[in-house]
Amino acid sequence: MRLPFVRIAWLAAVLALAACSTTPPPAVPDPVPAPPAGPTVLLISVDGLRADALGKGNTPNIDRLAAAGVRAKWMNPSYPVLTFPNHFTLVTGLRPDRHGIIHNSMRDEEVGRFRVKDLQAGADARWWQGEPIWNTAEKKGLRTAIWAWPGNMAPIGGVRATRHVEYSPLVTPAARADEVGAWLTEPDATRPRLAALYFENVDNSGHDSGPGAAVTQATIREVDAAIGRILAALEASGRDARTDVIVVSDHGMAPVRPDQYIALENMATLEQAEAVSTGQVIGFNPRAGHEAAATQRLLGRHAHYECWRKQSLPPQWNYGLHPRVPAIVCQMDEGWNALPAEQLRKTPMERLNRGSHGYPPDLPSMRAVFVAAGPSFRHGVELAPFDNVDVYPLLAHLLRVEPAANDGTLDAFAPALVR
Repeated sequence: MRLPFVRIAWLAAVLALAACSTTPPPAVPDPVPAPPAGPTVLLISVDGLRADALGKGNTPNIDRLAAAGVRAKWMNPSYPVLTFPNHFTLVTGLRPDRHGIIHNSMRDEEVGRFRVKDLQAGADARWWQGEPIWNTAEKKGLRTAIWAWPGNMAPIGGVRATRHVEYSPLVTPAARADEVGAWLTEPDATRPRLAALYFENVDNSGHDSGPGAAVTQATIREVDAAIGRILAALEASGRDARTDVIVVSDHGMAPVRPDQYIALENMATLEQAEAVSTGQVIGFNPRAGHEAAATQRLLGRHAHYECWRKQSLPPQWNYGLHPRVPAIVCQMDEGWNALPAEQLRKTPMERLNRGSHGYPPDLPSMRAVFVAAGPSFRHGVELAPFDNVDVYPLLAHLLRVEPAANDGTLDAFAPALVR
């Protein structure tokens, strides 16, 4: 049938418009790079384990790792020599003065108050100002699993580990070890490439009874046995040949006598200054109108402590620039502690701590542990002492990911690494 010319023209126009309005095919997205290959990495912290605690019969499993791999003569903690600042330094490579966890107890004008026992504060990402290794790994597509490492419950930069377990003192060392051992022996499709595990038990016993007490030695054996359970699980599954295991501590522990306590109020009156932190590293903020009196009373050398303005602290401590650091910082001498007078009055002498840390990082009692073994490490190497900021770049190297900006270096590990 013949179509009139007008109808033909109209049909041609419609077809032309349809051709013009056709949606182009979607662009092919760039392929997502595969996660970097490499060994699984397990990082274990034994809080409060002194460097000289190894090789004395209480740590057969850690000693076995050291014999099969590398051990540092000791590892230097960062200032202040406290649990949360040093644990976050280990996983960020940043000094506490840079990552913001400047004490176990601190204050921020915008964020509020931070205490280590306040789990809600610990989960607030605003406190944590560095990039932990689990974030570095997750950004590259690597699965991570973290058991109660300080900072693991906070969505730092909007990122958390694939698995993040909240701290609970009710979970025994053996139960923690079994959970982490199960993670590491899962099929490749779900097994984490980085796992971290925290043990606080040795630190607790060291505080309660002193580093040399029989109960502390028994706790060291208990935690070492838990580590042995993980090693056994790896060996039974054949995963040991593909897993780098690193055991560290955050600091050591010094013995304390009951007569080595002083009242905070003997340092500065409550009218003169607010004590932001207590214990071994005491931070004071002079109160308005009392700045001169507080400064005159605090600054300088005293019988069992010394105080500085924050900007005048010993330079080797790399501390005092962060706005959270109080205006005046007082460092107690080894073995000494400062607590509120009311707390000292209410605490029976036999219940006062017999062990403390938080003293200058160059003291032998504060030295930390570093032991590592696995496919990435040579055998039977003893490393010279190094700073704990170097652990983060080592972890990034083992995971084959680019580290975030940090204060550490890989140089200390050159004699120990296979590649």
